[in-house]
Amino acid sequence: MKAVFIVFNQAHTERVEYILDQLEIKGFSWWNEVKGRGSETGEPRMGTHTWPEMNSALMTVIPENKVEPVLEKVRKINLINTEVGIRAFVWDILQSV
Repeated sequence: MKAVFIVFNQAHTERVEYILDQLEIKGFSWWNEVKGRGSETGEPRMGTHTWPEMNSALMTVIPENKVEPVLEKVRKINLINTEVGIRAFVWDILQSV
């Protein structure tokens, strides 16, 4: 099992929901109004007058064979508009209860 954490500009909300539905990923946790700034070229997303946009984030734990399809779809979304921003991070799940 792998954990996939996706952080994305809220403009991508419908696209991210579509990824989950298309790949039949049922379980996830979703956070709205996530503040932050990309490490390379990202502008701040702080929900303020100066930086009004916001991010959302989600985490899902999925079988290893679904990881690459998720990452490929995130890559495609990111290529559409790199200024809006979406990133995915993956790590191993060693145990769960």
